[in-house]
Amino acid sequence: MEGTMIVFDFDKTIIDCDSDNWVIDHFGGTERFDGLLLTFPWNTAMDKIMGEFHEQGKSIEEIKEILIKAPLSPHTISAIKSAYSLGCELRIVSDANIFFIETILKHHGLMNYFSEINTNPSYVDNEGRLRISPYHDFTISSHGCSLGTCPPNMCKGLIIERIKKSMYKEGKQRLIYLGDGKGDYCPLLKLSERDQMMPRRNYPVWDLICSKQNDINAQMYDWADAEGLERVLLRLVNGNSSSVQLISTDATCHAAVPVTSHEALPKVLNVTN
Repeated sequence: MEGTMIVFDFDKTIIDCDSDNWVIDHFGGTERFDGLLLTFPWNTAMDKIMGEFHEQGKSIEEIKEILIKAPLSPHTISAIKSAYSLGCELRIVSDANIFFIETILKHHGLMNYFSEINTNPSYVDNEGRLRISPYHDFTISSHGCSLGTCPPNMCKGLIIERIKKSMYKEGKQRLIYLGDGKGDYCPLLKLSERDQMMPRRNYPVWDLICSKQNDINAQMYDWADAEGLERVLLRLVNGNSSSVQLISTDATCHAAVPVTSHEALPKVLNVTN
């Protein structure tokens, strides 16, 4: 629907896995990566293990072959295409990296549905090694968020603040945000009464919503799997919010039954349609 901006997280929201872990596990690097995390932040550890995979002879093509097999449900693909066809603008805010996201979206023919991708920069160097950098260079300065749920390399709340300013200038009045991780909690607190949040049920962002119960202004509609994502999102887009369950932080959260379960920030990929 025109006037609506939809912002997706990527890992465990668009795809049904964590793209970093997906590659690491397939290369047999899980134990090594866990060891790196004892010393380095996640983003730095990812760059280092990509370097180690390169030294072991793992090629960029092998990484791509693993990435295109990441689980992406037809329901999610349908939701993205349908929302776009209804006039919504779609963006991604993710703590993955641009190489992983681009590879997966291109494989499924979804790149041109997104006008902007906010994520950690990455590139293949002259030696054929994948380099991954932080969205916010925390080695120089902090991004300044004190909430405690954001990793040092990315505060999604700051990104959402920038997106909301730009969308209002463009005449868009409503933002729908979909996410699952604890990093998706900060942007939730930046949403207004006219916005809608779709937290994935029984995932870290859901747990934070239930336990912290800060001042949340947005309406919240949960989902558990890709089929639920498609159903809830398209009903919200079409203005049929009365046909999906509005969740309450003081009641519904705790009664949930597990189901299958700075300034303008510069590192943005603008997608030309």
